[in-house]
Amino acid sequence: MKVTWRQLPTVLFEDEVLDKAFSRARKAADRVEDPNRVFRTRKQMTRMVQTAADIIHTMLTETVHSWPSLDQSPQFDVAMIEACVGTDDYRHHLSMLQWGASQVQRIATQNNRKIIRTARIELMHEARREAYGRIGSIMGRVGPSLKWLNESREIMKALPQIDSSLPVIVVCGAPNVGKSAFISALSSGNMEVNHYPFTTKQIHIGHFTQRRLQHQMVDTPGLLDRPMHERNSIELQAIAALEHIGSLVLFLIDRTESCGMSWQDQMNLLEDVERLLPGTELMVVSSKADALKPLPEDWDFVKESEERWRNNGSQGEPKLPLLLDDEGRPTMSALENVGLDALRLEVVRKVKAAEVVDPLVLPEGWHRTR
Repeated sequence: MKVTWRQLPTVLFEDEVLDKAFSRARKAADRVEDPNRVFRTRKQMTRMVQTAADIIHTMLTETVHSWPSLDQSPQFDVAMIEACVGTDDYRHHLSMLQWGASQVQRIATQNNRKIIRTARIELMHEARREAYGRIGSIMGRVGPSLKWLNESREIMKALPQIDSSLPVIVVCGAPNVGKSAFISALSSGNMEVNHYPFTTKQIHIGHFTQRRLQHQMVDTPGLLDRPMHERNSIELQAIAALEHIGSLVLFLIDRTESCGMSWQDQMNLLEDVERLLPGTELMVVSSKADALKPLPEDWDFVKESEERWRNNGSQGEPKLPLLLDDEGRPTMSALENVGLDALRLEVVRKVKAAEVVDPLVLPEGWHRTR
């Protein structure tokens, strides 16, 4: 089963782990029956120590195993973890749980040996109390890691779920150029938009399906729509994560400048995005075609071609004519639904052309499936 960040199990705190372990230990001791008081006490004390250690060992190791290994996770997931909680801390706190699990078993072995080697009941109780004290001390050192994992779990539950085996289109541009309207309209009515908090910003994931293949669209407001000097290190790490997933970058521009950013500033932002995502093909698209004065000269022809295709059942992937602005850039109107079908088909073609198929290469993250 594929592990997702949303399905991470609850992490118990230090006191909760100890309460559960010692409670089970008491119940285990109550089930001991032996007419000989010395033998009965010895069995009770060893069972209490071993049960407590086993419960803690199991809980800590299961927590470690339930959290995905960074060495076996897709690069995008690793980069997002680095950006929001830190991969070094992630590894450190999981290793603390592994250390604590081994230590409590070592303590149980040592103190049970003391209990078994004595015939004095008071020494047996003393060895059990010593074991509990040492186990409590170990849990005191593991406690901060349990707290960190609990807090990080809440953050990571909100991370975007992106399937690296499916095409990903990164949509960016200045604020208010129409990215959200474009993504929603491009979905042909099957849009699924989710909002993922990322520090003070958000990552939006949308989906559309073309010929039974789902395409993922990533909108990153606050990450790719601001000048470089305004971004902090966390934002840059998140942007770096996008390098690992993008099949195509769509950069939306607003020729009317009604978005509030000048044309020159939009071009400067475009240069920033080209530098930030150098390994991904970039396609510049002009939005708000309905607001252009005059309208693109092929507006009516494109509109009729798209309507005819939709009326015929939207079958296949025909080469619908792209709506172009006066500088030859693809453009569209999400408001009037003109140019969107042609643009979607063009995006699908570009993504398909960029796909590298190697039958000898296993898909990224394949080892997370079991």
